[in-house]
Amino acid sequence: MRLTRVFVDGDLATGQRLTVEGSAGNHIVRVLRSRVGDELTLFNGRGGEYGASIDEIRRDTVQVTVLEHRDQERESAFELTLAQGISRGERMDWVVQKATELGVTRIVPLFTERSVVHLDEKQAAKKVQHWRRIAVSACEQCGRNVVPEIAAPIALHGLLEKPVGRGISLLLSPTGERRIADIAGSPGGATVLIGPEGGLAKVEQDAALRSGFTAVRMGPRVLRTETAAVCALTLLQQKFGDL
Repeated sequence: MRLTRVFVDGDLATGQRLTVEGSAGNHIVRVLRSRVGDELTLFNGRGGEYGASIDEIRRDTVQVTVLEHRDQERESAFELTLAQGISRGERMDWVVQKATELGVTRIVPLFTERSVVHLDEKQAAKKVQHWRRIAVSACEQCGRNVVPEIAAPIALHGLLEKPVGRGISLLLSPTGERRIADIAGSPGGATVLIGPEGGLAKVEQDAALRSGFTAVRMGPRVLRTETAAVCALTLLQQKFGDL
């Protein structure tokens, strides 16, 4: 039977006793209906994972003992950065979730000319925390022990002036003449730039191309922004990563 995985934002050590509470505790007690003696897997993003055993349950609070450390990682050697135009509501949440499952290293939310989502500094900080919770949940589900970086939202020109990640830079565009399958060599990583619901404006695409991005297409059909992200990450992991 698959063990329940729980992210712990703090130190972990064999023999330690700790309390799991909040949404994680509620999930263990109310949803999974775990009992004293059941085992869990804990991770904190600092390397590997730990076995744990439930000692006590009180309402939505679970007391556990940390057991052995397991030097287990499920990270791709191919470093992937997703620079994603911010889309509305559940679409962006879905992108963060699926990108995490597909092994992305970092996600950079972007404000673009056609963005329909506008955030002030306080709202942006709340969104980053919201997206990080989604990424943590996805890691618990998919087995990753490293939570991808969720960067603070920036304007597109900020990304073009100061690139992040390593390897090749790809711009998803229906007018691109190349496909991911056409990329030769072993680039070691990639940054994938995707516009929001309305796509990137021509001036933005031209700026990206001038700054070193290569336009690639996802086939003859125009994909939704969230579909394009999953498609591109899957193809890159299949060609260069661990799929």
